[in-house]
Amino acid sequence: MLKIYNTLARAKQIFTPIVPGKVSMYVCGMTVYDYCHLGHARVMVVFDMVNRWLRCSGYAVTYVRNVTDIDDKIIARANENGETITELTSRFIDAMNEDAAKLGVWRPDREPHATDYIHEMTTMIGSLIEKQHAYAADNGDVYYAVSSFAGYGKLSGKSLEDLRAGERVEVDAHKRDPMDFVLWKAAKPGEPSWDSPWGPGRPGWHIECSAMGARHLGPHFDIHGGGQDLQFPHHENEIAQSEGAHGCTFVNYWMHNGFIRVDDEKMSKSLGNFFTIREVLEKYDAEVVRFFILRAHYRSPLNYSDHHLNDARQALTRLYTALRGFDLPQVEIDWQQPEAARFKEALDDDFNTPEAFAVLFELANEVNRSGSLAQAGLLKGLAGKLGLLQRNPDEFLKGGGDDGGLTAEKVDALIAERLAARKDRNFAEADRIRDELAAQGVILEDTPQGTSWRRA
Repeated sequence: MLKIYNTLARAKQIFTPIVPGKVSMYVCGMTVYDYCHLGHARVMVVFDMVNRWLRCSGYAVTYVRNVTDIDDKIIARANENGETITELTSRFIDAMNEDAAKLGVWRPDREPHATDYIHEMTTMIGSLIEKQHAYAADNGDVYYAVSSFAGYGKLSGKSLEDLRAGERVEVDAHKRDPMDFVLWKAAKPGEPSWDSPWGPGRPGWHIECSAMGARHLGPHFDIHGGGQDLQFPHHENEIAQSEGAHGCTFVNYWMHNGFIRVDDEKMSKSLGNFFTIREVLEKYDAEVVRFFILRAHYRSPLNYSDHHLNDARQALTRLYTALRGFDLPQVEIDWQQPEAARFKEALDDDFNTPEAFAVLFELANEVNRSGSLAQAGLLKGLAGKLGLLQRNPDEFLKGGGDDGGLTAEKVDALIAERLAARKDRNFAEADRIRDELAAQGVILEDTPQGTSWRRA
């Protein structure tokens, strides 16, 4: 029985889909004006894991993850680069999909782009004005009137009074209340715009997800996910917009993954500890990064450092080493087996990946002890539900990233030199080569069948 921690309820709840056997899930995607960073990687990998487990549990899933392809940062970056907005966003959408594929992330079922849903947004804004949840200001902007929605603050757990007292709100003479937020922005010279009943302009950020979610999943759906930083104001505003427009519950279960920290400080450009996925993948194998992200519970903070990535690589190496030498076809998992039942129990408990990984390491120890083909197959099969351990073990063990230019071909050449030295009884040279490789993280294993190797 699957339980999900619902941010709105502040508790784990038994998951009961609106339509039996089907799951509708929307996750806030990327604003595409730059390469994706580690925070984006966590969102992509975490909700890929959720998507995989829901499908493994027998649900027919419709997974929607949007792309924001118009906003202030996109306009500014395109102007700075001297390129069109479409050129900029297309380039970074391609880069985002490349990064996601390397991390083993399945493509969502639907990936709506904000600029394709302007009609849905203006229609929703019109409905909010009609129901007196929004108003057109004399500067051409349209604002949501937060005081009109009695439930405002229920996701963040703050009252409007608390929010007014505690938040820095931009002073705007056109707003009726400092907490009101923009739904439609009047066109400015040199910016892209679309026609609307309130004049040419473009949508505010918050209305995009409300409109695209309703268009693809309906006004009421099962799961809405995203990073913890989106809880307020973005998701709070989505609730106000959607429930104000449609008059029904917007989402049943709200899921938020924790922050990325770098050496125990929050990742940010201002601190100079900001890393793109591409920068990290220059040093580490993509499966190591996926393992690193999933090893922590999705709601907990995740501390990035070379030490933690190296530890993740060593841990994943242990799992792959246990599978070495086995010819493993696709395994049909018997969920009544004790290890499989514990793995399922862990993931059914709010996607408790640390407990699920504990089962995988116990299986690896058993495989190393007994050499059991069945247990090795179970290890690979269970790990596959998390998008791990599906490569040839030797491919991973001879890869591993951060090799400092020491490619597999160079390692094989040095092993051949070492073999020649041993044949010439030049053991000092053979030992020197072994030590040189060990210093670069390559471990040699001499067997009667020859010398094999792996990265530490």
